[in-house]
Amino acid sequence: METTIYHLVIPEWWETFAEKDYYESETLHEEKFIHLSTAEQVNGTLNNYFKGVERILLLHVDIQKLTSELIFEDLFGIGIQFPHLYGRLNKDAVIEIQELLADADGILKVKF
Repeated sequence: METTIYHLVIPEWWETFAEKDYYESETLHEEKFIHLSTAEQVNGTLNNYFKGVERILLLHVDIQKLTSELIFEDLFGIGIQFPHLYGRLNKDAVIEIQELLADADGILKVKF
């Protein structure tokens, strides 16, 4: 099983947590979890939810360091389980922050 999962975040939102030891996604309080992706799911997430975004941060998260509950689940009945973090993301679990910039066609993608 992979020990690293990923979260995409707009840099300006990430910066609002600069002085905190945790991070909360914009939808955490509404949905009760933070959306995450496996390495295989990141580019699909970029294409589906971040079209037109020129710059985004990819947080590399060590699942063994998480303090909130991580659940892999298929909430939409599409046959694909996505990792969801039920609670805040403790920043000491973030092992790398990678900046992604759109290419000349406006496409964001990452290679692992």
